[in-house]
Amino acid sequence: MIFNWGYSLMQLYSKRLVNIALFELVRLFLTKRGLLAVAVFSICWLIVLRYAIGEAVNLLSSPDFAGFIDQIFGAIGLSKLLTWPEAELAVYWLIALYSFPSFCLFLCADQTVGDRQRGTLRFLSLRATRAEIIFGRYLGQLLILIALLSITLVATLAMLSYREPSLFVAASSHSLILLGYLVVAVMPYIALMGFINTFSRSARLAFIVAILFFAGGKITVGLLTWQFPALEVLNYVFPGYQLADMAAQDAGLMLAVGLPLIQTIILLIAAERIFARSSL
Repeated sequence: MIFNWGYSLMQLYSKRLVNIALFELVRLFLTKRGLLAVAVFSICWLIVLRYAIGEAVNLLSSPDFAGFIDQIFGAIGLSKLLTWPEAELAVYWLIALYSFPSFCLFLCADQTVGDRQRGTLRFLSLRATRAEIIFGRYLGQLLILIALLSITLVATLAMLSYREPSLFVAASSHSLILLGYLVVAVMPYIALMGFINTFSRSARLAFIVAILFFAGGKITVGLLTWQFPALEVLNYVFPGYQLADMAAQDAGLMLAVGLPLIQTIILLIAAERIFARSSL
């Protein structure tokens, strides 16, 4: 298997890989359906910025609620976020850290399965290797998520700068760090949907399988752990296991970055191997 995987990597051609990835961006930002999705996403995040982040910042900065907020955040392990001078970024961090990975399950549900249904996957396989298709689609979805994350971060940064212009420089550098962590956090979710796409019959089914994987899998692991505590290590199979620690700023570099990268690599290898042996 290692030899086959190495051979697949040798077959990758960077130009075709980039073209496949860029086509995903074109489908989102230069088509009516894609622009409609971006418009809906933008409206949703405008609401989040105005009513969730904006109001939360007002509440956090209110001296009348300072003691109450300290108790609540301390009870759920998020007291470190209260030390951030950029309150908007602290609230954004919590919302984005949980919403974007979940959003990935929906956004990335159709990486290859739609083309297989329409018969265009066979046509594409004549001009690119199957490994290039898998990695190209993954890279394209990752670029889309990076673009959407950047848009929301810039909007949050603009809101923060309007409230407190003196924080702009510090907040800008902090935003880049948050962007890096968020990108790494969503990577295994995109890879998981690419893996599920290799055996699903539709994008809707891929989304349902992903939900069942998280819900049923975690319940099963929870029951097994109750009987055999050593099996708690199985939780590392699920993307997002580290999110709670990341939200509380308690995750080390290995947990926050290393774990999702390892999950991503394993899922991509599995997806490429299944896709290489499947019929189009």
